[in-house]
Amino acid sequence: MKKFLFLTGLLAFKLGSAQIGGMGTYQFLQVPTNARINALGGNAISTPDADINLVSINPSLLNEKNHKQIGANFINYFSDIKAGELNIGYHSDTLKTTFAAGIQYMNYGNFVKTAPDGQVLGTFTAGEYNYHLSAARRYNQISYGATLKLIHSNLEVYQSYGIAADIGANWRSEDELILVTAVLGNIGTQISTYTNDNFENIPYNVQIGFSKKFAHNPFRFGIIAHNLQSPGKLLYQISNRQYTSLETGLPIEEDFSLLQKAMSHLIINTELLLGKTIQIRFGYNTLRNRELSLNNIRGMNGFSWGVGLKLNRFHFAYGYGGFIPGRNTNSFSLITRIQDFKRAKN
Repeated sequence: MKKFLFLTGLLAFKLGSAQIGGMGTYQFLQVPTNARINALGGNAISTPDADINLVSINPSLLNEKNHKQIGANFINYFSDIKAGELNIGYHSDTLKTTFAAGIQYMNYGNFVKTAPDGQVLGTFTAGEYNYHLSAARRYNQISYGATLKLIHSNLEVYQSYGIAADIGANWRSEDELILVTAVLGNIGTQISTYTNDNFENIPYNVQIGFSKKFAHNPFRFGIIAHNLQSPGKLLYQISNRQYTSLETGLPIEEDFSLLQKAMSHLIINTELLLGKTIQIRFGYNTLRNRELSLNNIRGMNGFSWGVGLKLNRFHFAYGYGGFIPGRNTNSFSLITRIQDFKRAKN
């Protein structure tokens, strides 16, 4: 395991040093389909819970409570783009390991195919898929896990295959009120490219997270730092935000302070846990708020919220993600456990 993590770190440095902004392929890997994750600002690597769907962003969160859990997710993305994910968990007492398997998809809808002169030649579709297997173990207060991803992208007649991995580890306090975690996400490469010898990077992500649940009130607070492989390089200059110098009359390019650069890496979220039945969630994604703000119009971009509800043998969740004014996402999740139906039958 130590050798594997060491080699992973070397590959992470090699790939991550060139990753800035949205450069790279398989960008759908960065779109969370889970309602809870969307409600918490688009990232929940530091959210400890019996939620099988959290394996999609942090394999080390897998535990024995995920045994025979099934999670289904759907997000109504922009335009007619639809995405979803299905996960199932299994815990082995013999191996002292929890496993999970799942599939993530993104369907971009139908497109009109035309010739250069505008002649309509028909229609075509586009979609991308991520088939993943995960495993995690716990040793005292430390948990660690990994996910292997097999990726298939089909864009009209262009196809590409890739392989990637997530590596995660976390530490929990003895009272399990504090969790500290680190995740290396989407470490991998293309196996085959869309066109000959045109290899592209996969969106790589180094993340650390912290969460704190209070013993005598129902709040859990979390903070996540993401894309740490590109420190201070997430913000980009926007031409329509240029200022004019009063002395020279020339435009002054937008500049960023150290605080702005640091804040662009942060996601802040909280959950209000009302017993075992109701959960109310809020999140704030500082980078999303910055990138998607319009001149003099802030709206709800960067803010998100959602609810979770347990009814009998089912956990329902809804997540709202604020992107730009008038363009937001709605996601839905359902979790159940196979043995719960067996008990009911008995």
